[in-house]
Amino acid sequence: MSSHSKIASCPAVFISAPASGQGKTTITAGLARYHYNQGRKVRVFKTGPDYLDPLILQRASHHSVEQIDLWMMGEDYCRQVLYQAACKADLIIIEGAMGLFDGNPSSADLAAFFGIPIIAVINGKAMAQTFGAITLGLTQYRPDLNFAGVIANNVASERHQGLIKQSIPKNTTLLGCFPRNEQMELPHRHLGLIDPNEIEDFDQRLEMLANEISLNELGELPRAVVFKDSVNQTPMPKLKSYTIAIAKDEAFSFIYAENIRLLKALGATIVYFSPLHDQDLPVADALWLPGGYPELHKEKLQNNQKMHQAIQQHYQADKKILAECGGMLYIQKTLTGIEGDSVRMVGLISGDGHMRNRSGCQGMQTALLPEGEIRAHAHHHSRSENTIEPINYAKRATHPAPGEAIYRSKGLTASYLHLFFPSNQAAIVELFSR
Repeated sequence: MSSHSKIASCPAVFISAPASGQGKTTITAGLARYHYNQGRKVRVFKTGPDYLDPLILQRASHHSVEQIDLWMMGEDYCRQVLYQAACKADLIIIEGAMGLFDGNPSSADLAAFFGIPIIAVINGKAMAQTFGAITLGLTQYRPDLNFAGVIANNVASERHQGLIKQSIPKNTTLLGCFPRNEQMELPHRHLGLIDPNEIEDFDQRLEMLANEISLNELGELPRAVVFKDSVNQTPMPKLKSYTIAIAKDEAFSFIYAENIRLLKALGATIVYFSPLHDQDLPVADALWLPGGYPELHKEKLQNNQKMHQAIQQHYQADKKILAECGGMLYIQKTLTGIEGDSVRMVGLISGDGHMRNRSGCQGMQTALLPEGEIRAHAHHHSRSENTIEPINYAKRATHPAPGEAIYRSKGLTASYLHLFFPSNQAAIVELFSR
């Protein structure tokens, strides 16, 4: 980092919890909508690899939401995006991943690195005074962390609320108690929360949450945090005169905003198309088929034979294709649902995708590609059988076992991995170049 770093100061808070499923996204969305309603510019970040929570937080804050992760992005990148947000925002909210101390680096590591005060959201369901013990453990476990306080979620009654209040240790602030209320919950399915565009009363839920924030006197801005700029090299436009067509619709939507921003900074022209609704591909040098929920739309994807033919022609012309997770299921031969119903897919390479109830390989991994190493993650509820021989396997961040298989055929690169493009610009240029 340069010795002449610029600085910006902005109120900031980090929302975490003792585990997944405590209500972090619900509280974060409520806070974002409340402050937006007060006329403030709110910038929200989500820790770790996640595509669905950012869609919800984007609706709540009326601003695009980006990932922030020390392992996937590195310290300088994280520093840069927070500084840029602090220059324009009235409030920065970061939602953590899993439990506060889970993972390496954890949400706690990120909060400590930037000195951001933490609010811990604890699901009070089926406990009373034990709430205080969990609060004590979370807030005292690491002395380098700064806690703004705790929020009790899923509180059943005034009596329940009273027992929780009595249990709170000294020097800890109980910032609010959120009642158990199905109308304020955010619906979810197998890979996480449901896309807000599929929920009719989504904005009403957000307004109810914002109202609950005001009732709990959570509306005060947190203390300001100072963020330093990081020296950021402007990419050379090495993809100038390249057009990259990206699949984007109800079936394919797992796209990092940072990936798009990098491709544009590299000079690429970005066009979008829908494998569900379009009959043909836009004119393009390369295709990117990201992850999503092809299994929820498999019959419609199967029936769009004209799109199959267009993608097959692109592949036969030896043009580049990146197929990630759901995108890979789409370019294999078949996809079979949980009920055993099988449909034909595009069939660029052999491989049969099977949906299943339990999750497959998960977590942070490094894609070991001929072009170079790219940081990535995997999270899926399917497996692929009868595939071609992989050219390599990913390297897991914290485990010696091999990660996801990486396949290559002609200009196609396919894997369950979701790549974070800015982690290796040069490799991304090679991956999409002719």
